[in-house]
Amino acid sequence: MAIYGYVRISSADQNEDRQTIAMSGLGIPPEQIFMDKQSGKDFERPAYKALAQKLMPDDLLYIKSIDRLGRNYDEIQNQWRMLTKERGINIAVIDMPLLDTRNGKDLMGTFLADIVLQILSFVAQNERESIRKRQREGIAAAKARGVRFGRPIKKPPENFAVLARQWEQGKLPKSELMKQTGFTESTLYRRLRECAIVKGK
Repeated sequence: MAIYGYVRISSADQNEDRQTIAMSGLGIPPEQIFMDKQSGKDFERPAYKALAQKLMPDDLLYIKSIDRLGRNYDEIQNQWRMLTKERGINIAVIDMPLLDTRNGKDLMGTFLADIVLQILSFVAQNERESIRKRQREGIAAAKARGVRFGRPIKKPPENFAVLARQWEQGKLPKSELMKQTGFTESTLYRRLRECAIVKGK
């Protein structure tokens, strides 16, 4: 029987220390801890896929909490059933001792574990949807205040009109015009159209 750990954080700027410290405390070797820095909306994650291929019957997989496994109710249920019931792998959720497939393998224990799994899976997906809703509301409120999103608009230099006329007259190569303005070709032509220097480019 081999012991593995799975760690997931949603983005690169989040910290995985809380999860990895818990795994180390259980004596899981670092090379057997798999980590994804990716959303939990589905299971299309490289480290999780590699881990799933490595797991064998009677192996033990630790996760810190059910939302680290995923945040999609149906997919959490499917993955749990596939790993535990179809492949015979044990899973232990550190923050929820009731979700430890090594214990309570009788009918009542299985029934209770299934109920807890369903509740926590629902909570995980509901929290993800709440986060997305708060993000949408925050973006809408920021836009209402006049906050602009995306890359800042690059302003043309003060002598852009002069440079553009020189280019139009063939006195300035396009490459030099792009160098002096710092524009990409698409931005350059957009600015030239705005100045009515070129049309239809």
